[in-house]
Amino acid sequence: MPANNGSTGGTRRLVIVESPAKAKTIKDYLGAGYMVESSIGHIRDLPERADDIPEKYKGEAWARLGVNVEHEFEPLYVVNADKRSQVSKLKQLLKDADELYLATDEDREGEAIAWHLREVLKPKVPVHRMVFHEITPQAIRDAVANPRDLNLRLVDAQETRRILDRLYGYEVSPVLWKKVKPRLSAGRVQSVATRLVVERERERMAFTSAHYWDLQALFDTGKAEERPRDFTATLTSVDGKRVAQGRDFATTGLLKTNDVLHLSEAAAGELAGRLQGSSFAVKSVERKPYTRKPYAPFRTTTLQQEASRKLGFSAKYTMQVAQRLYENGFITYMRTDSITLSETAVAAARSQAIKLYGSAYVPDKPRVYTSKVKSAQEAHEAIRPSGEEFRTPGETGLNGDQFRLYELIWQRTVSSQMKDAVGESVTVKVRGASATGEDVEFSASGRTITFYGFLKAYVEGADDPSTDRDDSEKRLPNLAEGDALSVSRLDVAGHSTKPPARYTEASLVKEMEDREIGRPSTYASIIGTILDRGYVFKKGTALVPSFLAFAVVNLLEQHFGNLVDYEFTAEMEKVLDDIANDRAERVPELQRFYYGEDGDEGLKEMVTDLGDIDAKEISSFPIKGTDIVIRVGRYGPYLDRGGARVNVPEDMTPDELTAEKAEELFSRPTGDREMGTDPVTGHMIVAKDGRFGPYVTEILPTQEEETPKRRTKKADAAKPRTSSLFKSMSLDTVTLEDALKLLSIPRVVGELEGEEVVAYNGKFGPYLKKAAETRSLAAEEELFTVTIEQAKELFSQPKPRGRGRAAAAPPLRELGEDPNSKKPVVVKEGRFGPYVTDGETNASLRKGDTVEEITIERAAELLAERRERAPAPKKTTTRKAPAKKAPAKKPAAKS
Repeated sequence: MPANNGSTGGTRRLVIVESPAKAKTIKDYLGAGYMVESSIGHIRDLPERADDIPEKYKGEAWARLGVNVEHEFEPLYVVNADKRSQVSKLKQLLKDADELYLATDEDREGEAIAWHLREVLKPKVPVHRMVFHEITPQAIRDAVANPRDLNLRLVDAQETRRILDRLYGYEVSPVLWKKVKPRLSAGRVQSVATRLVVERERERMAFTSAHYWDLQALFDTGKAEERPRDFTATLTSVDGKRVAQGRDFATTGLLKTNDVLHLSEAAAGELAGRLQGSSFAVKSVERKPYTRKPYAPFRTTTLQQEASRKLGFSAKYTMQVAQRLYENGFITYMRTDSITLSETAVAAARSQAIKLYGSAYVPDKPRVYTSKVKSAQEAHEAIRPSGEEFRTPGETGLNGDQFRLYELIWQRTVSSQMKDAVGESVTVKVRGASATGEDVEFSASGRTITFYGFLKAYVEGADDPSTDRDDSEKRLPNLAEGDALSVSRLDVAGHSTKPPARYTEASLVKEMEDREIGRPSTYASIIGTILDRGYVFKKGTALVPSFLAFAVVNLLEQHFGNLVDYEFTAEMEKVLDDIANDRAERVPELQRFYYGEDGDEGLKEMVTDLGDIDAKEISSFPIKGTDIVIRVGRYGPYLDRGGARVNVPEDMTPDELTAEKAEELFSRPTGDREMGTDPVTGHMIVAKDGRFGPYVTEILPTQEEETPKRRTKKADAAKPRTSSLFKSMSLDTVTLEDALKLLSIPRVVGELEGEEVVAYNGKFGPYLKKAAETRSLAAEEELFTVTIEQAKELFSQPKPRGRGRAAAAPPLRELGEDPNSKKPVVVKEGRFGPYVTDGETNASLRKGDTVEEITIERAAELLAERRERAPAPKKTTTRKAPAKKAPAKKPAAKS
């Protein structure tokens, strides 16, 4: 039923939202009297290219920045080229409207979009700001009935953020181009996020693993009726001295204190021998009540973290799926810091919990949650199912990833209004004595849950897979102090300390939020940017920094330390909050950032004198204990030892490049191996290892007639023959005979129908070419053996299309079922390298992914991202007969 708030009395209202999907949903709710149209996101922004700068400003020194840093940091806005037609459409619709409702999202970015629309459209009719947190008929009715004015403080805060980001990016990025590598980018939050990932890798590289041992005993109570009757306990002390555990070792591999007993493997084995046949008894039993409270409803960051852990979604993909759920009326607004629920939502969650689990699972009073994030903006609700009554996942009609994410949100919301889980935790200590009189103590812990409460509906995931879930139980026998125990088994258990885990998308989001770096609503795009820029790549779910990231962070830390300082970046977010809340003004804060204040250096001064930045030093990293240096070059990282170089394998992570690994790389054939002389040309033939793989080439003699005054033009210079090695060949085994055969490619096979047939080894494999026609060969070796008769047979057959050119090869690995398509996922070898497929969607493996290590979760993430990027299917339309041409309209008078 249209939510038109009664008769419009002939009034025409134009409602503008950001997205077409949102417009379609709202249009269905508003009905007659309302025109609902989308701006398709931002309609104008700072100029991206020099061509975008209006002619009258091109001579200004500040024009390249798009910000007039000489006059109160006035931004120069231009309508995006791809939005001009949409702006024209909106202006045309506005001519027929009596009122304008700006219904963009109620956050700073949405407020800024609304302001830009007002500034560009220049409406002569009343303008209202229409806001809502969910897209339901009632919410839209309420929003129309209760509009407000534009909040210019929010607009100021967003504009300040945009200007800060522009100044940072446009002033610092050119420094990276000059000193590290062309076409790199720096960003106010992006660079700090990259630094976090690099610092974690540095910690891993500096880490020294420690090894320690203890004993694991399986104790038997001897009570046949007891379930369980035995349990496992760990040695914790010997003669009152605590046995060392992982927490007792520093990152250097040394003990932090001498007050613990560090058992070696031999010492632990000898102690186990002395304990054989010893008697044991329960020394103590400590019981404590166990309580676990429900988790708060989702906010943006916790949704991203949990979707990463449970569904394998990237932060970016989570937000894309959530956006669709919001626009189609299934959930509330998904960019929020709030964890509070409206009274209506609380009632809906409690009602559904009672209906599904019974009143015993719902507390007498509603639960109230308060955000612990200091900079939280409580303008919105938490992310929850929309409406006054929640639809169960099965009632939504959703499928695939939208169903899975809605189910996660629904479970979390309902469980947040349920009772605590309660139970009992137990710690048992066991005492015994060795054959030589040593007093030993073992310990075991258990947990039982007597009332599951909210855990019936939802259990949160964990970043560390070894962590016990909140609903896991470990039952111990019913023991009492003094109970005798016998040992069924006594094992020596070895352990090693582990370096700090790399960030995943989930843990990086949490780290940035904990440090108050950036806005939670931007984290997905920030992580997407550092992945797309090549600063970070994924290895499984772990985020690994590239060597390029090390060089960039090295430069920024040494010469722009303040800009990548965590506290400084967090402080800038507080400044933006202050502007939004009318506690600070835009211009003074930008002045301080760009020009400095009270002796503090500003951005402009930082980027003015770059003479003291040594580009080679910035991109060089000595390997401890060697004379080898890692250098980041124009074409990638390489090792340098006194001028001798070797490329670093593309998939090698920084912490893997140890002194031993570096020596191993230098010990491998470098590829610059002289193989002998070509008996026909007399040229030396060499094998090399290039950035695109191993190859053979010939060394042409130096042209003696060439002088500095008269050089041969590059285009006219003789070029050496070059050929890549076959997949079956390697640098250390390829022979001169092999090389000469390779250099014979391309090979003229013969002539057909007056055209030469030539055998080539191309990017996609071996093939034959006749004029513009090509045919693939089955194997590289056929390049040497294929005859003109065989070529004639190949060209007489129709050319196969797509992947079906040859018999389908068996998959390299079978991974399991894709949770979205419910189809089996396999890894295959393709013309561009290995890829995963569910039979419908294909996605190439990325840097850091390997055939051997890729998991079904990672494969599902790649497939989901590929589906998201796939173009929408073209609509098929029935062609209509051309209509009769209408008489031309008279031009309207200009207003």
